[in-house]
Amino acid sequence: MAKKNQGFSYQRSAKSLQENATNSGAIAGASYTLVGSIILLGGIGYAVDWWRLTAPWGLVIGLTLGIIVGFYELVKTVWRS
Repeated sequence: MAKKNQGFSYQRSAKSLQENATNSGAIAGASYTLVGSIILLGGIGYAVDWWRLTAPWGLVIGLTLGIIVGFYELVKTVWRS
């Protein structure tokens, strides 16, 4: 008996895409939080440096805080899953 080739199915592809998006929603959000916190707090640090003429300390502190906050949120989300 020969195997029947099922071929490509849009319905199976759409279902698989929907399952993947549903399963990765929290992790994707945590990765956006990581990137966003680094950019936001780094930008605030840069602005403080520009305003107070304290370069590069505001930027360094802002980036460090952004990395700490971002990874904290990422770890919290991953451990919850």
